[in-house]
Amino acid sequence: MAHPFPLSRFKIASADQIATIRSLGLKRVRWEPRFSDVGGAADDGLNSSPGTSQPQGARRGDAALTAPAATTAVPPGGVGELASQAHRAQLAQQRDALQRCERQFAEAANACAELNRLVTSQPVIAGDQAKALSRALVDKMLGEQDLCVQLLTSSAGDKASAHALNVTIMSLLLGRRLGLGDAEMQDLGVGAMLHDVGKLELPERARQREDHFIAAELKEYEDHVAHGVVQARKMGLPASVLRVVAQHHELCDGSGFPLRLAGDKMSLPSRIVALVNRYDNLCNPHLAAKALTPHEALALIFAGSAAQFDTAVLASFIKMMGVYPAGSAVQLNDDRFALVVNVNPARPLKPHVLVHDAQVPREEALMLDLQTQPGLCIRRSLKPLQLPPAVLNYLAPAQRVVYFFEPARELDAAP
Repeated sequence: MAHPFPLSRFKIASADQIATIRSLGLKRVRWEPRFSDVGGAADDGLNSSPGTSQPQGARRGDAALTAPAATTAVPPGGVGELASQAHRAQLAQQRDALQRCERQFAEAANACAELNRLVTSQPVIAGDQAKALSRALVDKMLGEQDLCVQLLTSSAGDKASAHALNVTIMSLLLGRRLGLGDAEMQDLGVGAMLHDVGKLELPERARQREDHFIAAELKEYEDHVAHGVVQARKMGLPASVLRVVAQHHELCDGSGFPLRLAGDKMSLPSRIVALVNRYDNLCNPHLAAKALTPHEALALIFAGSAAQFDTAVLASFIKMMGVYPAGSAVQLNDDRFALVVNVNPARPLKPHVLVHDAQVPREEALMLDLQTQPGLCIRRSLKPLQLPPAVLNYLAPAQRVVYFFEPARELDAAP
């Protein structure tokens, strides 16, 4: 039981699992070629591993091989040392995955900020950069594997760039879930990235809608949509992207602006961006004191504003984000407090959580996969301020809710 895998008998599915096995310090591991996928990446990884050997006759695809009984050699430190090694390996794997996501988000945020700087002076170049960034994100999402929504611990770039990128990433994940084709995904990414480009024409005071705005100030704010369409045309963007920029504040019940379009008049990418934009604005408002938790934001949209959004799009978004979206502070049914850090849409009620444990330093805390914990589940969602001070300091929910994505299989290698 002193290893990080949920079962002692399993098929290796990733290079990360091989690295974890190597890090355990075992002297012998039993493997059976007859259960392998001939020519698979995992098989190649094992056979090419430095310092490994196999008995004569134990060759790839040799179905007649009868492997000896499974044996492992316990390190000199005993089972406790083995468990410690497994813990360190799993912790390193989780840190690497998070750092990789944060690095990629930071690179994309910097690229987003750069193209915003070029919008006014070199609109065509800015448009080309938006297309290139969208293409890169879409290419990362290609394939049949499930993608998890990953909460990041830090937000790179300015607020405008972080918002644009957050909306872009969630919109693309939702578009992928809804089955959009490659060209549609590409245009969705560009439209989501530039949905607020018209705000660059506004004075700083008018870029965020405030409750105290008088009619003239509200009109000035709403004009950012028209400014955005003009700017998008200068950038040479296609009509499908222009529609996203023009319709990202329209609502399916006709209560949006500027044209009060009904849902059947809105393009599907526009309906996606309208929903995701609302969600991100609820989680990351201009005034931090008004921020809702991801769980609250999703519940508010579902309970109070469902008619404003496309039914199928909203249903898919809820399934994708999970009942408790990444970033939600929760209490488990064993009374422990936790922070949801990753959601696999295939298992929306069983996310990965960071659990408060006063006996374990924060930097050594492992994510717990509720899927592998029978009987353990989330009891309720909490506002961060409802957490005891020591727990709040330990879990340290980020000021801004920022998401990226990664293949689900990389997380599923660890419990």
